[in-house]
Amino acid sequence: MKLIISIIQDKDAPRLIEELMEKNFGVTKMASTGGFLKSGNTTLLIGVDDNQVDEVVDIIDEKCRSRKQMVTPLPMGGPGDSYVPYPIEVKVGGATIFVINVDRFEKI
Repeated sequence: MKLIISIIQDKDAPRLIEELMEKNFGVTKMASTGGFLKSGNTTLLIGVDDNQVDEVVDIIDEKCRSRKQMVTPLPMGGPGDSYVPYPIEVKVGGATIFVINVDRFEKI
């Protein structure tokens, strides 16, 4: 058994969760915040059998495409940090995916 941890942009979460549930994958949603843009993220926990990992990763890839967005970064507040007072184009969206072995699973 595997645990897939996927960190995605908030706006991608509803479509992805709906698709996973339609394909009978259980998913737990947790709110999280990204460091660079301090924007809302969603972290999904998805438990699957070993042979289902590729299918779930393909669904995530399909629903969470990266895109470019204009943002004005906020200063981080540490010593030596620089502030960029004008919008810059950054890549947002996509997904960060971790696949972890599960030694034991119990549903109580």
